[in-house]
Amino acid sequence: MATREGNLEAPTRHPIDWRNPAFYDEEALGREMERVFGICHGCRRCVSLCNAFPTLFDLVDASASLEIDGVARDDYGKVVEHCYLCDLCYMTKCPYVPPHEWNLDFPHLMLRAKAVRHRRGDTPLRDRLLTSTDLVGRFAGIPIVAQTVNAVNRIGPVRKAMEAIADIHADAWLPEFSSRPLRSRLRLLPDDTPGEAAGRTRGKVALFATCYMNRNEPGPGEDLVAVFEHNGIPVTIAEKERCCGMPKLELGDFNAVRALKEANIPMLAGLVDAGWDLTALIPSCVLMFKQELPLLFPDDPDVLKVKQAFFDPFEYLMLRHREGRLKTDFPNALGKVAYQASCHQRVQNIGPKTKEVLSLVPGTQVDIIERCSGHDGTYAVKREFHEFAMKIVKPVVGRINQAQPDHYGSDCAMAGHHIGHARADGSSPEHPITLLRLAYGI
Repeated sequence: MATREGNLEAPTRHPIDWRNPAFYDEEALGREMERVFGICHGCRRCVSLCNAFPTLFDLVDASASLEIDGVARDDYGKVVEHCYLCDLCYMTKCPYVPPHEWNLDFPHLMLRAKAVRHRRGDTPLRDRLLTSTDLVGRFAGIPIVAQTVNAVNRIGPVRKAMEAIADIHADAWLPEFSSRPLRSRLRLLPDDTPGEAAGRTRGKVALFATCYMNRNEPGPGEDLVAVFEHNGIPVTIAEKERCCGMPKLELGDFNAVRALKEANIPMLAGLVDAGWDLTALIPSCVLMFKQELPLLFPDDPDVLKVKQAFFDPFEYLMLRHREGRLKTDFPNALGKVAYQASCHQRVQNIGPKTKEVLSLVPGTQVDIIERCSGHDGTYAVKREFHEFAMKIVKPVVGRINQAQPDHYGSDCAMAGHHIGHARADGSSPEHPITLLRLAYGI
């Protein structure tokens, strides 16, 4: 079997050729899935990452030939439905990614299969609604509606009815809605606001609020502003904002992604032209602008401009620290922190920047947990997948329970709450930016 032994080239990603009619050729897709699944079956390094790979290997092991040729192509969809595009197999496990001659990109092959299914009209209504975050947020964010939705989501019999009618698991954690969104709490600063450049950073930041932080959990957004402004970094917001498109990408709904791109990119590119750097508190949103949109629209200069200006918040702070521009006068120790590194932050190839920043706080020990939480925004709430999400999160919970930390959480707030829900001990996660504000005492 060929290997990457001796190949020192970094993994590379090919643009997604989603506008080519051949991309949707089902026979060609089936052949490519058979090729890739055969390679995965012979390797099996990714078996612990998610449930897509155990599903594939169980299909092979139950077949008459014990090889991929014994698996019916109609069963390939059982693998696809468990892939939530965390990208960990590509970025952390697979030895056959390009430039290897086998050119294996498992997540983007699953994305292609999802796109074919979506084009056929086979995407469930539930999934289309769950990923329509702007629509749901606008409705559920109405004050009286938010209070009602939050109350209803805590009623057991109602949750059982939701499971029966809408396939939303009765035991899954569901986010609450805020009647006062984050965007209403932030200031829109003038473009001529000065910023002090340091290294790659220009010293003033526009925050992409994100659907979740805007409508469900605005507190960490306010904490980010406090931390950045404490370090002399002005923070503004985009005048208008839509969903980043990651939820629709996970359905393979490229037309919806394009519409959201056309709403967001001109506004963000304008901020970049005015001297602002860009950031967001949801790693999936950061990854969407830094990786997925550039791969979908590689010839769009504004997409590439936004990519270059987008930073993970802790990446940004660590870049400032390396230039001597981060305050380290922390009056409050954090003690022991158990920190789950979210998948979509890990695959940005920026290193463990959250751990590095929190470790600057005296009297703080950060235990980083590099395991997926299994939440994925929607996977953990779906009736048919919730049990698998709870299985995936179990090692994370075990690490936290063993550590008995003073604080725990994740850069992905939803992952943090899923972990807290799985712990089921009454404890609550805290976002790392919230912990940093606590350390600063501001």
